Amino acid sequence: MELFERLTKRAQGAPQRLILPESTEPRTMQAADRVIKEKIANVIFIGNKETVLQKAFELGLANIEKATFVDPADAATVEPYAELLAELRKKKGMTIEEARVKAANPLYLGCLMIKKGDGDAMVAGALSPTSHVLRAAFQVLKTKPGISVVSGAFIMLLPENVPFGDQHMLVFADCAVVPDPTAEELAQIAIETAKTTKNIAGLDPVVALCSFSTKGSATHERVDKVIKATQLAHQIDPSLKIDGELQSDAAIVPKIGAMKAPGSTVAGHANTLIFPSLETGNIAYKLVQRLAGAGAVGPILQGLAAPVNDLSRGATVEDIFNTIIVTCNQAIED
Repeated sequence: MELFERLTKRAQGAPQRLILPESTEPRTMQAADRVIKEKIANVIFIGNKETVLQKAFELGLANIEKATFVDPADAATVEPYAELLAELRKKKGMTIEEARVKAANPLYLGCLMIKKGDGDAMVAGALSPTSHVLRAAFQVLKTKPGISVVSGAFIMLLPENVPFGDQHMLVFADCAVVPDPTAEELAQIAIETAKTTKNIAGLDPVVALCSFSTKGSATHERVDKVIKATQLAHQIDPSLKIDGELQSDAAIVPKIGAMKAPGSTVAGHANTLIFPSLETGNIAYKLVQRLAGAGAVGPILQGLAAPVNDLSRGATVEDIFNTIIVTCNQAIED
């Protein structure tokens, strides 16, 4: 797959410190073994070294011993991170005793290591619910400066017989996190997704904010939200090629774009589609995935101060491996 070949080479050229808090989860370990073998990242397992290596022996994994290990049961190891967490959460009333308990949780410890500068990125979720992964990331890492919302993008890898775009790729967001973003949040999602399009998909972003209306063909408060979000995104990044409101066919089909939105440099040529709500984004990516036979890479979490990505608990080894590659590329950009 061309996308992952490019991303793999890029990650190998600048190996990041990748934290894996689910250290004895078999699929995660198998993916990590390959990551270490191919020198894609410097892997850090949060777990007891002897326990992890025994599990690696049982699974027949030869490269796990080359990783770094951080034991969350070691009080001396955890204490500096507990102190950091207590400081971060003191306005919320967290005591040092409470912080020690939290910091011994591998999800929190992984985020605290990144916050302290002892790691670059984290991948988790093969064992943990999404809410647990995101809660640790929100409480410790928070969002990027100027960004108040975290969103999830999917890179849609289209079959060769699907005619939209020379690169056979589209980027969709938000398909995973925010149920009903405000206009301000939608603008931020558009800006962050454009970065994903450029830095991960490798495309020059052409961004369409989608609606059931194109340039005033319908009036509704939900259309007004998309129009306002487009204006705000222009203000945030005047250099970005972005337009809205556009119906999805006007966004990606040149003839329809020229007819419905004459003069738009985006209409008919968009490679990045921003949806007005989570339900529309989630429905859209799943329909394209199933009806067009497209690959769906993601969700790629956007907006966090450092790269943390969540896995489906049904993820395959290949899914985890690919998520690690994407996450390492996000860390290179950060």
